[in-house]
Amino acid sequence: MNNMEKEEKNLESKDLFNGISILISTAKNQVRSNLNYEMVILYWNIGKYIRTELYSKSENEYGKKVISNLSKQLTAEYGKGYSRSNLFNMIKLYDSFTDEKIIQTLSGLLSWSHFIEILKIDDSVKREFYISMSANERWSVRVLKNRINSMLYERTSLSKHPEKTILKDLKNLNENNEMSEDLFFRDPYVLDFLELQDTYSEKDLESAILAELESFMLELLLEIEIII
Repeated sequence: MNNMEKEEKNLESKDLFNGISILISTAKNQVRSNLNYEMVILYWNIGKYIRTELYSKSENEYGKKVISNLSKQLTAEYGKGYSRSNLFNMIKLYDSFTDEKIIQTLSGLLSWSHFIEILKIDDSVKREFYISMSANERWSVRVLKNRINSMLYERTSLSKHPEKTILKDLKNLNENNEMSEDLFFRDPYVLDFLELQDTYSEKDLESAILAELESFMLELLLEIEIII
């Protein structure tokens, strides 16, 4: 076998490897996505079952003791995912999303770790804001935590509006993928400077800022050349 044949063989092998690697990665991502979906739905059903069986008793001392005992039994049988705190998170998940269709949709977009962070928010409108933004902007759990800790919602113009207006804007984002300027705290002078309309995506904003920075850098370089 000459060098040319060896090179062709190596290239063919590399192409096969790359193609199969894509298939494997796609399958793994699909399995991971399905696993997350099934886990969230399971946790929602567990929360529903506990809430249905205990009614409001889960909040009193008797209910807390029952859940603590249940946690010990489930943990011994199925592992650490059924800690006392996680069982209460499952109850809260059901209480927050009683419509099964909604949780089915969200479980395909958000991981259980996303829900853990979101469930810490008591205000339902504020919670809806972070759900919508996480799902539409594909925030990682780390980004979600940072945005919550930095009080992003409170800094938006949207948060100053009536509840109906906020929910209407979030619905428009979820259904039409259109982000109103009130979804973030925006200086109107900055918006005019970047030539952005009333509705835009976060990607549009980033692109506009990068374009302005690039223009600024080019002008700066030209000035430096003139001086030199």
